[in-house]
Amino acid sequence: MNAPRFIHLRLHSEFSITDGIVRLDDAVKRAQKDNMPAMGMSDLMNLFGMVKFYKSCRNKGIKPIVSADIWLENEEDRDKPTRLMLTVKNREGYRRLCELLTQAFTHNQYRGRAEIKRAWLEQGDNSNLLCLSGAHLGDVGVALAMGQREEAMRRAQYWESLFPDSFYLEVQRVDNAQVESVVQATLWLAGETGLPVVATHPIQFMDPDDFKAHEARVCIAEGYTLGDKRRPRNFSECQYFLSTEQMLERFADIPEALENTVEIAKRCNISVVLGKNYLPLFPTPEGMTLDDFLVYEAKRGLEVRLEQLFPDPAEREARRPEYDARLKFECDTIIQMGFPGYFLIVADFIQWGKGNGCPVGPGRGSGAGSLVAYSLSITDLDPLRYALLFERFLNPERVSMPDFDVDFCQENRWRVIEYTRQKYGEEAVSQIATFGTMSSKSVIRDVGRVLDLPFGLCDRLSKLIPLEANKPLGLEKAMEVEPQIGEVIESEGANELIELAMKLEDLTRGIGMHAGGVLIAPGKLTDFCPLYIASADGASPVSQFDKDDVEQIGLVKFDFLGLRNLTIIELAQRYIKQVSNEDVDVAHLPLDDADAYKIFASANTTGVFQFESSGMKKMLVEAKPSKFEEIIAFVALYRPGPMDLIPDFIQRMHGAKFEYLHPLLEPVLAPTYGIMVYQEQVMQSAQVIGGYSLGVPTCCAARWVKRRWRRWWRSAPCSCRVPPSRTFRNPRPTKSSTTWRNSPATVSTSRTPPPMRWWPTIRPGSRHIIAPPTWLPPCPPNWTIPTSSRCFMTTPPTPRTACASCLRTSITASTVLCRSAVRKSAMHWAQSRAVANLPSTISWRCVKPAAPTPACLISASAPTRSWSTSG
Repeated sequence: MNAPRFIHLRLHSEFSITDGIVRLDDAVKRAQKDNMPAMGMSDLMNLFGMVKFYKSCRNKGIKPIVSADIWLENEEDRDKPTRLMLTVKNREGYRRLCELLTQAFTHNQYRGRAEIKRAWLEQGDNSNLLCLSGAHLGDVGVALAMGQREEAMRRAQYWESLFPDSFYLEVQRVDNAQVESVVQATLWLAGETGLPVVATHPIQFMDPDDFKAHEARVCIAEGYTLGDKRRPRNFSECQYFLSTEQMLERFADIPEALENTVEIAKRCNISVVLGKNYLPLFPTPEGMTLDDFLVYEAKRGLEVRLEQLFPDPAEREARRPEYDARLKFECDTIIQMGFPGYFLIVADFIQWGKGNGCPVGPGRGSGAGSLVAYSLSITDLDPLRYALLFERFLNPERVSMPDFDVDFCQENRWRVIEYTRQKYGEEAVSQIATFGTMSSKSVIRDVGRVLDLPFGLCDRLSKLIPLEANKPLGLEKAMEVEPQIGEVIESEGANELIELAMKLEDLTRGIGMHAGGVLIAPGKLTDFCPLYIASADGASPVSQFDKDDVEQIGLVKFDFLGLRNLTIIELAQRYIKQVSNEDVDVAHLPLDDADAYKIFASANTTGVFQFESSGMKKMLVEAKPSKFEEIIAFVALYRPGPMDLIPDFIQRMHGAKFEYLHPLLEPVLAPTYGIMVYQEQVMQSAQVIGGYSLGVPTCCAARWVKRRWRRWWRSAPCSCRVPPSRTFRNPRPTKSSTTWRNSPATVSTSRTPPPMRWWPTIRPGSRHIIAPPTWLPPCPPNWTIPTSSRCFMTTPPTPRTACASCLRTSITASTVLCRSAVRKSAMHWAQSRAVANLPSTISWRCVKPAAPTPACLISASAPTRSWSTSG
């Protein structure tokens, strides 16, 4: 192979957000096609795409070069910052770049632009970084463009002092006469100072015909239209991916500048370890290892749980061996896989939340199948009672990081995150970035705006794009499925709109925050990745990598999810305490109360978690569930695919005859009337019929979905495998197999609805506590209820007369809506609460109180409060 003659060092990908439309995979493929052994990515002030770029390059046998095109603060004029490019030599240089980028976002943002200060570069160690002068956009190039050669020389020497033997004078040719004059002046400066010159080409898009799409992208980010004569025009049509031959032709007069790109590539050797997990250190008592402490805490917690589950000592001792054996098996597995620290960390912040007034959910996801988690109070579900499998969550044959989905009260979630920051250090904790993209629907509107097309046309085209699984189809497929789109484009002459939209579709548009993911690093986060902070006041730091990339580099994600329903339940408990001085714990509410299930059978479930939709209500009316296990099954079945089985499930539930797939499967499928509802049932079926261990078939569902069931079935390792025959119908893949839910997730999410219906139906003295609308804006201070107001409740009952004096003693938590405020498009809500013991003869109705009675709606014994709008 011939020696390389040029390496691209400058690439602004789609992750530059404002000025790049290059998809990383496309760029890497082009470099491979051009026989480039290496390539550099240099997004503007970020490393958002670093991991994706690194992996893509490695997969194609290309050496990745990691850089960042930075804004350098101009102390004399903050509106005119200059540019530099910092390139990573090795792992230490990567850490240094992460620190600089993080400092810029956390301490030096100006008009939404993060900038690096010269003082930071002077104070730190830059020996593991290379610095390119930024060509005509750098401070050296700016001085040369203004004819200030002595100042340019002074600046170049300054940078050489900060980056000894690692500073390069950069030249670019972008078909601009003024830029060409800077190139010639730079060559003069190189001769005077002896500094090396390197030729780069700023890649903003892939092909010449992408220029207009790139300009549209810039206009979308900056709020201009393409036809606006006042908009900045900072890019040229030549800024596409030039081949080596094109670059050799463009810089034929200075071949040394091209050779220096190869030298830079040789000097840069970053290696990123992927797939290895780095857990923070959890403090343990002196003389105890993490393994010992996990076993100790699990055994201690199990004793508490057993006393709660089995108050009778005799029954407790009879059941103890089963629980002890399961606990030992789980502890051994957790220790073997090296995850004791993970369990202890999660248990620590959950126990802190429970002990400090922050309600925590019963547990969600497959982690609810762990007895260790139940013993450590991570979950509140007894896995043995519901036959939940630990192997679905963690086993040596499925090597992956455990992942607990933890629900916190929406109002108090931030307190638990702050506790975590204080415990492990602010530099070690952050949330996770997400990248919003231009979907087919939104990109139509965005491109239409920058083309200055009528809003009605763009809106019409956007609404014509069909949805599939609640996601809009891609533009190309949408035009095939919906012919009317093509007709509108043809009749309105909107071909340019579609052409540009297709080029920009699914590109990264903006940076957001993951709904619940929190990172806890063993030390400083900047040792792993830089941090980003939005320019808005009070914004929280987030990683510059998304959830998949942070897991790739070894950071462990902990889910701190905010659930509004936990807030509602907590408020209801406070009301009970306030009006009757009685403590109520929803974790110990009975799940077999017939009156509560009558509410489900009548579909009076508005405001009840998981059961609010019209489809759910229709299903409940037909099914008339009468026990908790049926609630669990319906939560699992009501999703695309499995919902096709709901009619059959209801018929069997009401006594219709059915046959099992095989007699051996009766113990597995009996609870769900012979229908496979949960992923665990797939695993157990594989164990019973195929002879697999429970560790192997954790991936059975995935293989089933991919329609490899015949291969899977034939590969069963045991002689007990049942061969296909007329008496045994192989469980062929069905539409439902694409979305099976795991049983622990379904059981745990099903624990929330019963308490929410329990309040208004079972609790004496508090029969009509209404779930307050915590998702609405709070009332203005000192706001009073106008006489034109009407009282609304979540589910309107049969109207009956009620006078204002009755309301004084009967309203417990009604919601009052100001109708005049609605007319002003401001949803001002007030919450009123009064004493307990609503007479059972009085039902709710909409009431128009007579003036000046509004004051009677607010109890003196229950002061009002503002409702949170978080989330």
